[in-house]
Amino acid sequence: MESPLLQTPGAVPADAPDREVAAHYGEPSQEQRALADGAAFVDRSNRGVVRISGPDRLSWLHSLLSQHLDALQPFEPTEALLLGAKGHIENHLFLIDDGEAVWAHVEPGSAAPLVEFLDRMRFMLRVEVEDVSASHAVVTGPGPAEPGTLSWPDAAGTVTRVVPRGEFPEGLRPAGIWAYEALRIAEHRPRFGVDTDHRTIPHEAGYVETAVHLNKGCYRGQETVARVHNLGRPPRRLVFLHLDGSVDRLPAPGDPVEIPGGRNVGFVGSAARHHELGPVALAMVKRNVPVDAELLAGGVAAAQEVVVSPDTGANAQIDLRRRPAKHG
Repeated sequence: MESPLLQTPGAVPADAPDREVAAHYGEPSQEQRALADGAAFVDRSNRGVVRISGPDRLSWLHSLLSQHLDALQPFEPTEALLLGAKGHIENHLFLIDDGEAVWAHVEPGSAAPLVEFLDRMRFMLRVEVEDVSASHAVVTGPGPAEPGTLSWPDAAGTVTRVVPRGEFPEGLRPAGIWAYEALRIAEHRPRFGVDTDHRTIPHEAGYVETAVHLNKGCYRGQETVARVHNLGRPPRRLVFLHLDGSVDRLPAPGDPVEIPGGRNVGFVGSAARHHELGPVALAMVKRNVPVDAELLAGGVAAAQEVVVSPDTGANAQIDLRRRPAKHG
């Protein structure tokens, strides 16, 4: 569903997976600074919104997803993963319960298959699942999060909200999705489907910090999570890249990451021009790539910064400061 803000003078449509919203409105750098300073909002209405109601909703979702949810308190934001049988990430959900229903927002194009899967898993439980993307949308803007609202605070000081579709903050300028993406990349936050692929497991992308509860009961894919946590050695790891600023292009999602000599060791995910850091990116590389190795990302020279340690799991102390409050 195309955003009405694409009709704003100067609006430039973004590339996939964000074609339905604006990349920028003619001033990308200024928009990014305004967002960082709390003077702008980002239309993210291309994201899917799902509502799950019914008295069994929390215990049911708890049994399906990677997060501890059966004691989730009203308006406490959290994240969760839907995993495949071998632990590969199939969806990344931002969740909040309003006391009557759980609301989730997910990547563009992910709501319909998520609803289809959840419908198949209802059995005789008292739950109802609906795709409400046509009536509700995702907007990111200044904080703080208001109590009693569908709000998820971000590390950068912005707050993501689910609001009625077409409702935008007043008194703020719109910033394009490029502004949001630059701040997200700088915070080392991976984006499902862009910084991950069909083989990604939670430890590789750092999702264990935010979207996985390591001491909850059985759920699909738990065996892989437990094994890597106990034994370590995930095949790959997420890295943050400082790109060569003298090059007039950014690597594209999926471009190869190479080490000197031309050996392919991974792929580029997101890339952006940050208003302070310059060109930056996230990439997935093999675990055994030296942490000080110089890299080429889509042919652009890059210095890496560790996001996920090569030693994650297996007696490593995982930083859980960004994890939502524990339950149970």
